[in-house]
Amino acid sequence: MKKDIHPADYRLVVFKDMSNDYAFLCPSCATSTETVTWEDGNEYPLVKLDISHKSHPFFTGIVQFVDTAGRIDKFQSRYGRHTRK
Repeated sequence: MKKDIHPADYRLVVFKDMSNDYAFLCPSCATSTETVTWEDGNEYPLVKLDISHKSHPFFTGIVQFVDTAGRIDKFQSRYGRHTRK
């Protein structure tokens, strides 16, 4: 690998899919204030994901309803009064 082509903060980071608790470790420059202890006993920065390849319908073939942030309720409260009667 060529030297000095990666940023200084390029390190191993744990990405965790919050919809199904799937986590994976890979090199990244993603910033995080949280840390987690990985299976090898070392502590790594943690980046939380809403969706990953383990929960996305394209990869799983299963349609799942994921509304972690209450987006549908917010939309209904904002625009629900404009529905046709």
